[in-house]
Amino acid sequence: MRDGVGIGAGMGQRQGWDYPRMKSMRPLFKSADIDDAKGERAELSTKLKRKIEALGINVDSCTPGLYDLLYCPMVFADTKKAYNGINLHSEIDSSQPLTEENLRLEMLGDELLTYFAERMISKETLERNNVMQVAGDRKIIAFTYRKNGVLVGCKYRTIEKKYWQERNTEKMLYGIDDIAEADEIIIVEGELDKLSVEEAGYYNCVSVPSGAPQTVSLKELPSPEKDVGFQYIWNCKDYLDKASRIILATDSDIPGQALAEELSRRLGRERCWVVHWPKKDEFSSFKDANDVLKNMGADALRDAIHKAELYQVQNLN
Repeated sequence: MRDGVGIGAGMGQRQGWDYPRMKSMRPLFKSADIDDAKGERAELSTKLKRKIEALGINVDSCTPGLYDLLYCPMVFADTKKAYNGINLHSEIDSSQPLTEENLRLEMLGDELLTYFAERMISKETLERNNVMQVAGDRKIIAFTYRKNGVLVGCKYRTIEKKYWQERNTEKMLYGIDDIAEADEIIIVEGELDKLSVEEAGYYNCVSVPSGAPQTVSLKELPSPEKDVGFQYIWNCKDYLDKASRIILATDSDIPGQALAEELSRRLGRERCWVVHWPKKDEFSSFKDANDVLKNMGADALRDAIHKAELYQVQNLN
């Protein structure tokens, strides 16, 4: 209180507020404007959903944190700097061919060769699979996707296990040329596992390009045209149809088991076999092909694949 005037009244007088008039003021937004805004937001959401599904991500069952390096297109609309100065998606003119030069790729340097050597992957295997790195100060691995020897896509990985892929490219299995005439095929969950299986003496191996789902879908199998998350299977159908036996060597965790189930639904369970990775201890198994290679050696990895068993339906829900 000052001179008998209340705080509210004093503030109202100083600011020139007219309380009766404020009560009668109309809303700032009409209901029609709000409806229009909701409609625009729904349309934007639908477009964004289509773009995410085009990356092979099922938005209906995506768990937060499952996918790395997804960024808001509104925030990064005017900049390429989405991850510490890395351009996540190289802007390649669609009229130009996808080439190592356009992607700024170069041969692996000593640091990344050492990184792979620590994971028991030889320089010979890396060269045969055309594993490269992005030119520049940061050490970014480039797994080049090739079909009939031609570069058709690229997946990038940092040492910190951050992944992204070249956009506007056809989704396909990594190492597809290695199964061109194969009657028996091995499918793994990552490019590093494909290289590991090769170190064990198996060249008829491919990797899925986009990891594993968190759970098995309870929905009916969609048509090939609508099967966005597994489009790489249908794009490689001519190769896969030649195989009479398909060995699923996915990760031992729940997503890896879910991936095996989803693959078997599309490939036909009658020709699918599954690898059970060796026990690490009383309570757990090794996670994947590279985990076995690093800790037990090539012979143990080869033996685990050799002992693959006929696939049985998994109850993962």
